[in-house]
Order: sequence, then C-alpha cells, then structure tokens
Amino acid sequence: MSAVPSLAVSQRPARHDSDGLLEPGLRTALLRRLHTDHTTSSRDYLAAARRLLEELVADRRIVAGLELQRREGGYARNLLAGDERVGIWAMVWAPGAVTCIHDHHCSCCFGVVGGTVDEIWYRAVSETHAVAEAEHARGPGYVACMLPSGPNLHRMENRSAGDAISIHIYGYDHNRQGSSVHREYLALEN
Repeated sequence: MSAVPSLAVSQRPARHDSDGLLEPGLRTALLRRLHTDHTTSSRDYLAAARRLLEELVADRRIVAGLELQRREGGYARNLLAGDERVGIWAMVWAPGAVTCIHDHHCSCCFGVVGGTVDEIWYRAVSETHAVAEAEHARGPGYVACMLPSGPNLHRMENRSAGDAISIHIYGYDHNRQGSSVHREYLALEN
C-alpha cells in the first residue's frame, strides 16, 4: 500500500461537504485503500485499516490546518473522507468529553493523533447493562481495530486538561446512518 500523500496547505478546504473535509484527490486515495470486494476477508480489511490509521496518526499534517469543529465539554465528529462503504473521521475531544457505553454495528478502528483518550472496556450482562472490565489511557500513536462481532463494548473519555484528537474509520455509509453506535448500555457496579 502507498503512503499517505503529502498535504499542501492549499489542499485543505475550509468547510465540510458531504464527502469530507479533505481535498477530493486525497479523499479518493484514502478511501480506495479501504475498499473491499467479495474476496477480501475481514482480517485483510482490518489489516489495511490499521496500516492506514498508523500512517494517519503518525503524521499530524492530516489534521493540522483543517477547520475541525469542536464542542465545549463534549466531542465533535469531523468527516475527513467518506462514501457509501466507509468513513474516516477526526474526533476532537474537549476536556471532560465522554461517550456513552456502546458497541458498534460496523467495523470500528481508531487511532490517537494528539492528547490522551481513556478507553474503558465493558462486558454486557444484559441487553441494557454492562460492567467495567479494564481501563486504558490511549496516547498519540495508539491504533486499534475491531469488528462488530466484538469484543467492542466500550466508553471513551478525555480526562485531561487539553483537547485530544483521534481518527476513526467506520465501515458504514454516513449518508444513510447517523453513527456507528449499535446499542447503548448503562453501567452496573462490579
């Protein structure tokens, strides 16, 4: 697979469009690396997504200079590139940002570009409740990929005093579904 193309300042659009923030040629190149066909195994897809994410998080230029949306006290999702099969998102995590406990209806890969995002893993004990099992601080360069078949029940949070930025690759059509979240859970104490 080829490396992430060089980003020139003039290639960085200032606004969102329905296909993403990145310049069209770069969007196409990145998405092409993630497209699969009937002969591609899940394992090969996840390996390709991991390689791409490793490159993206290693080179902050992919998000530097983009006008990423932010949400005070929460997190903001910014589509970088997307089509009917897959989407690449930059998430900006403000201090105190936290997701619900959730799983995913599609493949979910993420990597941390800057700052630290805490990931708390859960185990479902019913259709609506889960218990915490492990907690990890995910810093710059961290990359993980998972299939919807699991395990993928987690919550993410920025407990630091500064913003964190992560890049996520989700295997769904962002124009047809609002998010990758399949189900939300409530926490039970161990």
